[in-house]
Amino acid sequence: MTPEAIPEAILADLVACADLPGAPNARVAGCVQAHLARAGVECAVLPGPEGDRVNLFATIGPRDVPGYVLSGHMDVVPVAGQVWASDPFRLRAEGGRLYGRGATDMKGFLACMIAMVPEFLEMGLRRPIHLAFSYDEEIGCRGAPHMLARLPELCAPPLACIVGEPTDMQPVLSHKGKQALELVIEGKAAHSSQPDLGVNAIYPAAEVLLFIRDLAARLAVEGPFDARFSPACSSVVAGVVQGGAAVNIIPDRCTVQMEVRSVPGQAPEAISAEVLARLAALEGVRVSHRELASYPALPPPEDPGLADLLERLTGKPALQSVSYGTEAGLFHAAGVPSIICGPGSISRAHRPDEFVTVAELAECCAMLRGLGQVAAG
Repeated sequence: MTPEAIPEAILADLVACADLPGAPNARVAGCVQAHLARAGVECAVLPGPEGDRVNLFATIGPRDVPGYVLSGHMDVVPVAGQVWASDPFRLRAEGGRLYGRGATDMKGFLACMIAMVPEFLEMGLRRPIHLAFSYDEEIGCRGAPHMLARLPELCAPPLACIVGEPTDMQPVLSHKGKQALELVIEGKAAHSSQPDLGVNAIYPAAEVLLFIRDLAARLAVEGPFDARFSPACSSVVAGVVQGGAAVNIIPDRCTVQMEVRSVPGQAPEAISAEVLARLAALEGVRVSHRELASYPALPPPEDPGLADLLERLTGKPALQSVSYGTEAGLFHAAGVPSIICGPGSISRAHRPDEFVTVAELAECCAMLRGLGQVAAG
């Protein structure tokens, strides 16, 4: 097998592991472990509190020296309701493209990370390269925080982290933060012919919905603003509303799922807090809420050194920001300078016939090879 074919073969094995977020991930974690073991590298298995899924962390080079983290998530979004030209969990090669669920988001990067291990081992790294594999990123970056909590016992404080989400191999410096919540309003059921005997949960939910609408309008006028993003302000939207069982029953429950996306410097929780205060002020109903997803914004790096390094390794200028979120914000919050750079395009992610190209994998491996040379010093 030629070196160029190695990432493709590893990617085929990873794509075949149809482990979805919110479910056990033994197949894909076992696949990663097996490939690393064949290369002679052991990895730490870091179980999450759920008990049925794990993060993985491996190191090439000295653990007690600051080095570089390569980070990616193992889970992929479902394919339910999508029409694919072939089995989404069997890699298909055609015309230089490699089709499969997760090929671009983001098992292509994972395959390159693993494929480069033998080369990293031969380089005699003076600074380590760490490989971080997380779970449940697609439902709110739920796995990475548990891995980051263990980071001090796994290695010396890293110099930087590269999160390999698909960016067309263009370094990305920042993204917005996010918090998603489910709001629950509970009233009292009754027959619709006697509405005075019940408490309609939909009406107070409508008050909260109008508050969210007005809050979004206020953010658009008052800011804060960050011209790197579009829109340049934080946003809040209500995306799902569910209430009622039949038209002749006074609904005793209504739920609202909402999402905040905030510019760096403004915590999404600060915006959500305004909505939660309005929720708590509702009269005559019981209210509660739960968090569905959360991650902090990734601000632009204070030190341009990391961006300069990635521009040199990729030969591409850095992009100031992207609209989607990543685990890079979590690494930054944990004190690790972070940047986003990986093969494939975000425009192909989560869609039928998702693909990454052979050329993109080769370009990614070249970037990682250059990073290894830097770490070998």
